[in-house]
Amino acid sequence: MLEALNRALDLVEEDTSRPVDVARMARAALTSEHHLRRMFTSLAGMPLSEYVRRRRLTLAAVEVAQGDATLLDIAVRYGYGSAEAFARAFRALHGVGPGQARRTGAVLTSQPRMTFRLTVEGGTAVRYRIVEKEAFRLVGYRARVPLVHEGVNPDMDAFVRGLGETAWERLAALSDGEPGGVVSAVDNIEPERAEGSLLDYYQAAVSTAPAPEGMDVLEVAAGTWVVFPFEDAPFPEGIQRVWVDAYGQWFPSHPTHRTAPGPELVTADYGEDGSTASGEVWVPVERV
Repeated sequence: MLEALNRALDLVEEDTSRPVDVARMARAALTSEHHLRRMFTSLAGMPLSEYVRRRRLTLAAVEVAQGDATLLDIAVRYGYGSAEAFARAFRALHGVGPGQARRTGAVLTSQPRMTFRLTVEGGTAVRYRIVEKEAFRLVGYRARVPLVHEGVNPDMDAFVRGLGETAWERLAALSDGEPGGVVSAVDNIEPERAEGSLLDYYQAAVSTAPAPEGMDVLEVAAGTWVVFPFEDAPFPEGIQRVWVDAYGQWFPSHPTHRTAPGPELVTADYGEDGSTASGEVWVPVERV
């Protein structure tokens, strides 16, 4: 999987005057566009579009410094329709405009060419199970919040704290399917998964009961799920680590499966002081 992903990244370096064809990259990586974007963001820590932008502006900066071509020629060569648009993008990455960089020899920022490798750390096995599940419904409370990759998400935290004890009792009473209990669900998220991009966040229950007044319903199609259990994990870092292991170890080691569109689910029982949690992470997948 990682070798195929690296072949796809080679295309970023080709014909820099055109937008990157993500569909072509996905074919080179032998996967879907959805899985390519998801894998790249998880492994690289930035969206694919951001890497392309930074990489091409890095290459453009070399030509700016050399001074052999006009700034407009460089702008066109790297896919910008005008010198002004190129200057804005150049300044956003490098902190100075291309004209000033050429005149003064300013310090610039470089985005190295990425290559992914599988590194084994500690020899810890990734536990998982595969679940084939019929269509089901999530019934509960929903909020639109920004994505935070590391640490506590303050908007999610405020939403959860604002529900109150009665809400948890209502959700527990509704639960009649797997995964059981209260389920945290993330859906309707932008494909690039950039930090700060918006998503639908649910506190809900898998239920066949009609939705009570004031609750939302999320219909989930039948499909396959890979489920990663965790026990006494530091919260939230331990759960975030499950996602890192899933995309950094499990998917590269299991090319028979790739991520599929759909909500991502987490169940968690928290320790007495809320600093640890045990539960499961559910990721929708499809067989290749």
